[in-house]
Amino acid sequence: MIPFEAIKAFYETRLPAARWKGHHLTAPCPFCQRAHKESTGQLMVMLNRDSFFRGYFRCSANCVPGGFHAHFARLMGIDGSQVPGFDPDADAYAGSVQYPVRHLGLELDQFTALMGEEQRQHFARIGVSAATLQEMKIGFNGRYLVYPYFQDNGHAYAAHCLLPGREQDQFWHGNEDFFKGEAAVYNAGEIDRAESGALFVTEGEMNLLILKSLGYPAIAVPATADFSALTTDRLSRIAYIFLLVANTPEARLAAREMAVRVGFKARILAWPAALKRGAHLVQVAAYPAMDTAKTVQRMIQLAKAFSPFGSPEKEKRRFLEFLDKEKGKELMGIQTGFEKMDRHLEGLRGINILGGPPKAGKSCFFMQISSEVARRQVPVIYYDFENGRQKIYLRTLVRLSDLAEKKIRSGDLTASEHGVLKQAQTQFESLLNHFRVVNDRQLTPDTMRRHIDFIKHETRRDEILVVVDSLHKLPFKDLTERRTGIDSWLRQLEAIRDEQQVCFLVISELSRGKGGGYGETPDLGSFKESGDIEYSADNAMVLMPDWDPLAPVGGGQRKSILWMVASREASPGRVAEYALEYPYWRFKEM
Repeated sequence: MIPFEAIKAFYETRLPAARWKGHHLTAPCPFCQRAHKESTGQLMVMLNRDSFFRGYFRCSANCVPGGFHAHFARLMGIDGSQVPGFDPDADAYAGSVQYPVRHLGLELDQFTALMGEEQRQHFARIGVSAATLQEMKIGFNGRYLVYPYFQDNGHAYAAHCLLPGREQDQFWHGNEDFFKGEAAVYNAGEIDRAESGALFVTEGEMNLLILKSLGYPAIAVPATADFSALTTDRLSRIAYIFLLVANTPEARLAAREMAVRVGFKARILAWPAALKRGAHLVQVAAYPAMDTAKTVQRMIQLAKAFSPFGSPEKEKRRFLEFLDKEKGKELMGIQTGFEKMDRHLEGLRGINILGGPPKAGKSCFFMQISSEVARRQVPVIYYDFENGRQKIYLRTLVRLSDLAEKKIRSGDLTASEHGVLKQAQTQFESLLNHFRVVNDRQLTPDTMRRHIDFIKHETRRDEILVVVDSLHKLPFKDLTERRTGIDSWLRQLEAIRDEQQVCFLVISELSRGKGGGYGETPDLGSFKESGDIEYSADNAMVLMPDWDPLAPVGGGQRKSILWMVASREASPGRVAEYALEYPYWRFKEM
């Protein structure tokens, strides 16, 4: 941080005729004098030691755009070595925009000439001054307000046109190369002028004009989705960045994402509690009962440097809440309905990966656990890439009713069986309140995160089980790099587990042994194309049948053994033996 005394001395030396008025240093504007203007404006420099905007100057006649002391030095031709905070090794930002020969100069002159009293009153109602409209060269094309996007070279090649009062009715005019990306930053020259000082970053041209009229340096992007155009290199010379976005969770999330990139210099402004969801500075300025200047000033005072870390108080509260929720629990994790498995694992926690040979009953095993968990009113999302929604539902109904699938399909039921089926259907309907099956072949980690948020909101439960059937059929961008894709998904599952406290059940394929079979003793090397399982899985298990999974389904009891091959907390070895009760698609723990 540049010492306040150095900034103060810098201005006092360069403005010998200056006088103090409160926290402002005022002097005849040297830039007006250089331009030989008949009436010289007053240069006002904010020099409040406690202000983020200390060192910010403006001319009352708007002869030059305002800025901080580094900008003042450039305008005055002062050698950089005499400027507080000067870094001789710092490189100026070099954008990738190529400027064409033709710009909108003449057209903009025509548009500004068309600005009438009605349009000026439209801005006046939300506190935008005539001086700001003139400085930003706001125009009118006969129907739409025209906002030119000036580049660092002083020319505008594109303009955003919005219908007054209906800003959603909009279009771009000019060179389409300047409609998006790093060129689509409104008032982009302010970034250089705010060097070593503070800068507002907001969304929408109208909100920027209000900030400018209040005397704050600001830039804007058309929407928060365009924050990506503002790279850390481009903003590296700014000391403080105030992010002012709409009062919505989506906009605040976009601001947080930008703040993570920018670092501790970012401050996200929080809206007053009384402000409605969706509101922005335009609504504040249009509301007579709210003083816009005082509201913004108060928001600045309350803003804190962004940190991706929770405060110690918040972390303590979260931990105590966690301990309170765990009181009285028989198991540390989610109950599966299998007593030996629950006892061995202390309930399902973290990422649990289950391998097994093809047709060994892995999906059936997970369907049974999922329906049992949902029956206990713990929400379950079942990502299915193997069986289809109707098969999962039908087999669940078979288990609940103890009626074979063929019997249910035929409809040839006794009166007693009709009663049993009706009761099972009632249980199934209740179970669906906490059970969601998703067959999305375009699934992404972000979509999964949103699904988890939705089901937590719908069920009002924090505890959740997510089933993935199977790991090798998750969507990948490039099938030729499946191993890389699987490991990438495992990294994402780890992040989701930690961010949203999710328990995962994930099916994985096994690799064939030396003899081409799967009968060898299971270990971590048994998992197919999944090198990261040993690092990602909290529990890695294998369901190994003692019968030929590829043989026709028929009589005789089919038993499988569940092995724990690696775990962060449980001991490896045999967990339990399970018998498949066919045709009810149900495993029984022996």
